[in-house]
Amino acid sequence: MTLLLLFGAFVVILLGAELFTNAVEWFGHLLGLAEGAVGSVLAAVGTALPETMIPLVAIVFGAGSQSDAVGIGAILGAPFMLATLAMFVTGLAVVVRVRGGRGAAELAVNPLVLGHDVRVFGLTYGFAIVIAFLPADLAPPRWLAAIILIGAYGWYVRGHLQAEAGEPAADLAPLRLRSLDPGAGPGSGVPRLRIVVVQLVLALAAIVGGAVVFVGAVESLARSVGLDETLLSLVIAPIATELPEKLNSVIWIRRGKDTLALGNITGAMVFQAAIPTSIALLFASREWSIGSGSWVAFASAGVALASTALIFLPMIRTGRLAGRRLMLGGLLYLAQLGLVVASLSGVIGA
Repeated sequence: MTLLLLFGAFVVILLGAELFTNAVEWFGHLLGLAEGAVGSVLAAVGTALPETMIPLVAIVFGAGSQSDAVGIGAILGAPFMLATLAMFVTGLAVVVRVRGGRGAAELAVNPLVLGHDVRVFGLTYGFAIVIAFLPADLAPPRWLAAIILIGAYGWYVRGHLQAEAGEPAADLAPLRLRSLDPGAGPGSGVPRLRIVVVQLVLALAAIVGGAVVFVGAVESLARSVGLDETLLSLVIAPIATELPEKLNSVIWIRRGKDTLALGNITGAMVFQAAIPTSIALLFASREWSIGSGSWVAFASAGVALASTALIFLPMIRTGRLAGRRLMLGGLLYLAQLGLVVASLSGVIGA
């Protein structure tokens, strides 16, 4: 039964991702937004919101330091998964595309858009981690840091929204729910905004609903085989909650929309580095601290920053990005997984 739920939830998420990528492209086109704004802001925030609710509920509405710790783990896990495993999955999609003869090994990305994303991510997330080295009882500097991070994200979004408009309608696939919009006029390939919004809402509902069922099934399966609860919360559950970004990016890679595919991930990384982190700094300031019991969890932030640098610094210098380079993220994911397992097994101290 659990395996059936897993498969059913995966299908629902996949269908939701297909509807979402199609609708968000049309939404950006109708609003005259640039490709970077569509991928790095609209798509990234839309698919990052479900997993952002986990730390928000745990920290703001939970009770006690245990709930705060769960929230901190979820906040640290999101950028880590995006910078490592999501990159690996996207790189794997590029390899499959090349072997199928449907595209080049080098990604057709806009290096300015992605370079801007990763610079903002490195600065904001690096700043947040530096704050974690302060003594745990110093709350005011953490509150100030949260305000700075929120302001930085607002500046980041503003820059993307002010960029030049994106691709023409001729380059977009027909809206999946176009048949429900007869008011657009016969022969018109451009849907009205209202039906695009309807498709967006339905797609997000499918993604969120499917993700909730998927996470529950993963947890049930893991516990049935006796998997450690801490390993589950640090490694397994974040994989499930980050699934929407991976599927959206894989769909865009398949269609040759490489900037949208990578921007969906890098934009989500910027969002996760600024907004959920600010929640922790404001409402769980004592827990946002690197100490003897938290260094393994915070080590994931260093891995995320290292993976981002290894993948994107060559692109910033040369303007070129090979799909295989994205797969470096998988190696760093395994390195952090080994660190977590060693800590849980007592080989190294937590």
